[in-house]
Formats: sequence, C-alpha cells, structure tokens
Amino acid sequence: MADEIPRLDALDDWPPPEAQALWYGSPASEATLLDAFRGGRMHHAWLLGGPKGIGKATLAFRFARFALANPDPESPAVAGAIDLAVPEASPAFRKVAGRAHPNLLTMERPWDDKNKRYKTDLAVDEIRRTVGFFGSTSGEGGWRIAVVDPADDMNPSAANALLKILEEPPSRSLFFIVSHTPGRLLPTIRSRCRRLDLAPLSAETIATAMRDSGTIDVDDEDISLAAALAGGSLRRAILLLQDDGISTYRAFARFAADVGHPDITAMHALADSVSGRGANDAYEGFIETVRAWLARRVRGEPEPVAETNPGEAVRAVPLARWAEVWEKIAQSSTEADDLNLDRKQVVLSILMSLARAARM
Repeated sequence: MADEIPRLDALDDWPPPEAQALWYGSPASEATLLDAFRGGRMHHAWLLGGPKGIGKATLAFRFARFALANPDPESPAVAGAIDLAVPEASPAFRKVAGRAHPNLLTMERPWDDKNKRYKTDLAVDEIRRTVGFFGSTSGEGGWRIAVVDPADDMNPSAANALLKILEEPPSRSLFFIVSHTPGRLLPTIRSRCRRLDLAPLSAETIATAMRDSGTIDVDDEDISLAAALAGGSLRRAILLLQDDGISTYRAFARFAADVGHPDITAMHALADSVSGRGANDAYEGFIETVRAWLARRVRGEPEPVAETNPGEAVRAVPLARWAEVWEKIAQSSTEADDLNLDRKQVVLSILMSLARAARM
C-alpha cells in the first residue's frame, strides 16, 4: 500500500521539506523569490543550488505553498508579506504537506515495488508526468508548480525531456529544480533557469534548529558537536545524531590524532562498527567523516574537539599527499558500491592509506 512506502530520504521524527513550517536559511534567499513574485519578474524556472541538506527543497515547497495560497501577485496579502510563511492550518499548507495539491507536481526517483527500494535514478517517465500535469485544467486555478528533487538524479533521457519542457514552458507554470551540484547539469538546462544558490547554514543556526525541533533527545554537547561537524548541512547534523555518527567521529578522531602510529585494535573496532549488516548509514557517515577530516587538513582548520587536533607530524603532511588520499578514498568507496566489496576491508584500507600518508 502507498502508505507503507517510506518517503525518499526521510529522516526519523523530522518533517520532510514539503511539511517543514520553519525556514532556517538565509532571509535574502527567501526575499529574492518573494520580490520576484510580487514584482512581476518571476522567472518560469529556478535552479536552487547548494550542498545537500541546507534547505533547497524546503525553500521550493515553501514558495509553492505561498504561491498556491496567494495566486495573485498583486493582491494585498502578497504586497504586505514579509516572508513566504503560510499558516499551518491553511488548506494550501495541508495539501502541499500531504503532496495532495492538484497544482503541485514533485518529480523524484520512483519507488521500485518489486525490489522494495527507490530506484537509482530519476528516469524519463517521471519527467513525462508533466505532460498530463500541465496539459490538464488547473485544479484550483492559478499557478501550476513542478519540483524536481534533486535534478542530480536524472539520467540523460530525463534531462533532455526536462530541457524540452523548459524551452517551451506552459503558461502560469513554475519549475523549481533542486541540485546539489548545479555545475554538472546540462549547460542548456542551466541557461534556461534563474539560478539561486543557497549558502550553507551556520553551526549556530543548525544547533538552534535541532534544539527547536523537540525531537532530538541528546545532550547539548553532542548537538553542538554535530552542528560543528555538519559542514553547513542540517540534514548531515541530524544524521550524525540519529546514526551514532558522533561516536564514529570521536573514534575516528582519536585514531587520526596520531594517525602515523595507528592502533590496529582500534582500527578493527572502528571498521566493525561501521560495516556490519544493516550499517549502511553508519558506513556512509564514516566516509563523509573522513572526507570532512581531509578537507579540514587541506584548509588548515582545527578539529571541533580540541583534544583530537592532529599532532605536528600530521600537520606537516604536504597538501598534495592528502589530495592523493582523497582521490583514493573516492575510488575505493565507488568500487565498493559497484562491486559489492567487503566494506570492512574498504574501511581498513582507508585507515591504512591515511596512516601511510602521515608516515611518508
């Protein structure tokens, strides 16, 4: 049954973007959309760019609610609006939150009922749903809004189908194209959109959002550490807390503080903790933790926990060597996924690559 299908990329006890009432991102990004809407300069397609988890889809649905609740850009309600907020009790909010509004279409990777998981790409059939959506009479009058979330998942056929629609957009249609890496989209798609890049969230904002939620049941120290490690992504911070990523970070940081003299027992314990059966999120979190640690080494930044700052030997490693390790990690993690390799061995290989780089 449809209600048994998990929401794509859902986070436990956290509202999905279409049901998120609060906006923690930059007020300037919100103001850009609001000013364009009421000023008669609303482009038919917006490319919302930036790292995953910073609120791009949330902003797309936030605007969709506002435009569907206030279809006349010249109305007093729009003229007097200070942001894109819509009351949670309003029909527009409830319908968008339930993905039940007839004038809103969301395109994303579809559910594979046979294998009981989401498909690996957003195929052309999803994009072709716009034919019926825009070809029918508008369900409630006003705008019809399509959200592609994220466009990075489109295969080439889907991208070309989207491009064709953007070249000849239907009247009173709006597209919000969410992308974590806009530079990888077709140049012709980018050229037909107005681009709005969102900035990563500050650690303070992320911590506030988690405290405000009332669903994050951990101590304040862990919330602050997750926010500091998240790289501006609220989603990343939530996952760090939900998937025991903080413990993974602390274990890795202890290893990395003296990575040139690795503790073999600690290495195996860490590898076991992130590579067991059902530990997909933990494994992916470990890969992200290592990448973030390498990024801080390249930028010369300290660790969020002072006692885990690397020693002099690690700080003296040339940047080019860390870059080589980064490439090796990217290659090994990709091969592990493609060839279904033993993840414990992949983790141990990554840790040894770091140790060798520090000893050379």
